[in-house]
Amino acid sequence: MGLLGVLLIGVHAPAQERSAELTAILDEYLDFTRREFPVWATLQGDLRFNDRLADWSPAAVARRLRTRKELLERLEAIDEETLSEDERLDRLLLLRRLRMDIEWARFYPEQTPMTSRAGPQFELPELPDRVPLDTPAHREDYVERLEAIPALLAQHEQQMRFGLNAGRVPPRVVMEGTVEQCRRISADAKDPTRSPFFKPFVEDPDDPLARRALGAIRDGIIPAFDRLARFLEREYLPACRETIAAGDAPDGAAMYALALRQHTTTSLTADEIHEIGLREVARIRAEMLEVIRRTDWFAGGHGAGLDDDALFDAFVAYLRSDPRFYYTDPQDLLRAYRNICKRVDPELARLFRLLPRTPYGVRALPALGAEHAPNGYYYQGSLSAGLPAYFVVNTSLLDQRPRYEMIALALHEAVPGHHLQIALAQEIQGLHPFRREMQFTAFEEGWALYSERLGLEMGERPLARGGRGLYEDPYDDFGRLTYEMWRACRLVVDTGMHAMGWTREQAVDFMRTNTALSEQNIESEINRYIGWPGQACGYKLGELKIRQWRAEAEQTLGDRFDLRTFHEVLLSAGELPLDILEQRVRRWIATQGG
Repeated sequence: MGLLGVLLIGVHAPAQERSAELTAILDEYLDFTRREFPVWATLQGDLRFNDRLADWSPAAVARRLRTRKELLERLEAIDEETLSEDERLDRLLLLRRLRMDIEWARFYPEQTPMTSRAGPQFELPELPDRVPLDTPAHREDYVERLEAIPALLAQHEQQMRFGLNAGRVPPRVVMEGTVEQCRRISADAKDPTRSPFFKPFVEDPDDPLARRALGAIRDGIIPAFDRLARFLEREYLPACRETIAAGDAPDGAAMYALALRQHTTTSLTADEIHEIGLREVARIRAEMLEVIRRTDWFAGGHGAGLDDDALFDAFVAYLRSDPRFYYTDPQDLLRAYRNICKRVDPELARLFRLLPRTPYGVRALPALGAEHAPNGYYYQGSLSAGLPAYFVVNTSLLDQRPRYEMIALALHEAVPGHHLQIALAQEIQGLHPFRREMQFTAFEEGWALYSERLGLEMGERPLARGGRGLYEDPYDDFGRLTYEMWRACRLVVDTGMHAMGWTREQAVDFMRTNTALSEQNIESEINRYIGWPGQACGYKLGELKIRQWRAEAEQTLGDRFDLRTFHEVLLSAGELPLDILEQRVRRWIATQGG
């Protein structure tokens, strides 16, 4: 039956005795990742290490690499012919994961642990909102984590110094803002009870644990972030490079090739990805012009006599400047997102047979660092840990958060995008638990981008009835296309900057010319691509594959095509690389043809 066998058609083989050798390795790998990354373990509902933070000392980094190599050697020695079909896929996925992590180690990622968009200055203050705090034991665990923060920050600084000595530093542009972010945390020295770290104890400041937490914040965390800010300002930022390309870092060209392979789960080259992006930009641009001609702005005589490029520019200038497209009250923006999510929730039953049990909410992004953050995030929850998931909304800089993008963003980050897919993966049954924690950018983000398009199939007048679904308002539909265009542009600008010598200004200008994104969003996004090479290419490539497979299934199966079953095939085996998922889908199509 081949490597993927029965699993690829969504049906598991009859129960049989599992390979003890493979199971032992999978168990060890799962325990290893959770032990080494305790906050991740907490988010997965494993509270064994709930009082710890990750260790980023040189000894710990070396230990992880050694363990991965040992596991890989044992895994490679297993004869796959002795395994069931499900076990062969387990082995294949773990082989890929271990090989990728070992390959990444030669680029020392631990030596560049932060940018203005990510790092300890973001992750640590969010702990009170992401870990269980329901019992005294949980709160004591949390305080022990607070007490461990200064040592963690010292380890990050040590690793950054190693990077300085090796010439392994990020572009300066992606570090701008980090000093201020650290100082916002250390600014709570005058009143540590205002610190985000004290949030769990605000209601009962006389609790002995509250007093202990206050001491950890006052005497440990605040001075530690102040030291980190001084190091960044005086030593690190002045040494960061002015160039932006990944290829300008030590072994940068090889690192970028690996990043593309990891995030796209394909063998596409930078040149090939760039060309795919240009084709998609041209296609989406034509659709955007059609939508512009459906708006009341165009019907009112605006844009008359303009050629396509001038019409697009005039319309985008209108979107960026007219107050009708922007909220002035953060709470109004938050309520609007909640309303969108409530409109979407009942639509899911028509599109999905499997729905997750983990609930999600919508809340505002903490103010710390919000100005450098995108419009929204998804934070996964955990049923076993009693943690809900959240779609987190950026309510800062309201004149840069247009209304016409909101439906697409909600579909992407909440349902049927990240929450539905990730929560289902967490709740999957019948497979080894390590499969619930596999992450592939092209699958995860490709699905979320595909989900934005599913808004066309929702509501009272979906595409099947001649409408535009949730995008009936042409401005919302233009917002959907703006988000799709944004992801197509990523293929062009990411490869342009990192492999083709583009300047940051070229990338900004390309985004400005081809999208209706706000200026702040464009600047922030370009910095993201500079600081996270290759990651942004996974979205569009993953979405294109899903749409391709669906079109093939619809054409092959005709009236036998069932959308809910198609979605089940995509989502019911956890996250998979695109090549494996493609075999799974095509094998399913073949079984439905008779």
